[in-house]
Amino acid sequence: MEVQVNMTVDFKKYIASVQDFPNKGIVFRDITPILQDGEIFRAATHELATYAKKRGADVIVGPEARGFIVGCPVATELGIGFVPARKPHKLPRDVERASYDLEYGSNSLEMHKDAIKPGQKVVICDDLMATAGTLHATIELINRLGGEVVGAAFYVELPDLNGREKLPDIDIFSLVQYHGA
Repeated sequence: MEVQVNMTVDFKKYIASVQDFPNKGIVFRDITPILQDGEIFRAATHELATYAKKRGADVIVGPEARGFIVGCPVATELGIGFVPARKPHKLPRDVERASYDLEYGSNSLEMHKDAIKPGQKVVICDDLMATAGTLHATIELINRLGGEVVGAAFYVELPDLNGREKLPDIDIFSLVQYHGA
């Protein structure tokens, strides 16, 4: 089957909204329906790859774990490298670490110290941007390694949580936005 990548897709039709997950009062935006449909997954990948190409990306970075799912095919489509930003103690060589806060605590991300070459232009790809905590930590790691973050691309953005306002110097692209619940 030949896949069209220039099709116009309403990606919201492929995102499931799950009430009260993982906690009561939360509406979880589940991207797995996008991943389960090869044509839609390819279309979403193509949209993010088009954005990354326009931004001049030399490398894609994806935070654990859904950033791997979103970012790897983008890097493959562009023929450029992919760098994982992992949870602590998952990488075998020397790492840089950046911490970030969550509603219910804090966490950290790590990248190999040689993962980004100084001056490389980086686009960060992930499934969802809410409060921008993960994005902020990923940017911190890239900056420490000498990379230049030229953009961030997401399947879903929750603008009511003000992620963009916390990182005004970062160009952000999202396939869909959800306002309110």
